[in-house]
Amino acid sequence: MASNTSKTARASVRAGQAGQGGALSVLGEFKYLIPLNGGKHAYVRNLTNGKTSHLRTDSDAFVEEIRVLAGAGHATKIRAELNYLASEFPGDGWDTTEKRLVEAGVFEG
Repeated sequence: MASNTSKTARASVRAGQAGQGGALSVLGEFKYLIPLNGGKHAYVRNLTNGKTSHLRTDSDAFVEEIRVLAGAGHATKIRAELNYLASEFPGDGWDTTEKRLVEAGVFEG
């Protein structure tokens, strides 16, 4: 039995195949940061290598992971997510996390 594939499914497959060559093509909204444990940890989704890391937000590894993403041109989106998390979860320290990233020079040039 043959079935027709929807236009959306075909587009999704094409987008996934385009990403294999190093190109960045994403359908829909993509979150880089998934908060955990009251802001003490986060999953960091890296579009450049396709990996998701579970990191402490006060660790050097977290800073370096965000630095890689910012260097790949995602700094504006990540800062917007940090501001959103700080406003939605004011007691979780996301404003402190952003300040720490800024002091480390992650979002510069």
